[in-house]
Amino acid sequence: MIKYLEQDNLSDLVSSGVHIVDFYADWCGPCKMLGNVLEGLENVSIIKVNTDTHSELARDFGVMSIPTLVFFKDGKEVKKEIGFKPKEELERILKEL
Repeated sequence: MIKYLEQDNLSDLVSSGVHIVDFYADWCGPCKMLGNVLEGLENVSIIKVNTDTHSELARDFGVMSIPTLVFFKDGKEVKKEIGFKPKEELERILKEL
C-alpha cells in the first residue's frame, strides 16, 4: 500500500509494522523509476514524502540526495538506502528486517 504524506505525523504512521519511507521529488528521474519498483512490492507499507513539500522533515532525516529510502520496523529506523534500487534488492532488505 502506498500513502503520500500530507499533514500526517510520520512517527504515528510508522509506529508498528514494517514501512518504507520514500523521500522523493516529482522532477527527479530516478525517483520516478524507483516509484514504479515500489508499486510492485507486496506486504509492506510505503509512505512517500515529497522533499519539496516536506523539506524540514527531509532535513530531520539527513536526506541529502534523492531518492532516499528509510526503512522502519515498529517505529524505529533500521536502514537507509540512497539512490535507485532494483526490486530484488529491496525484497532482500525487507527479508533481513
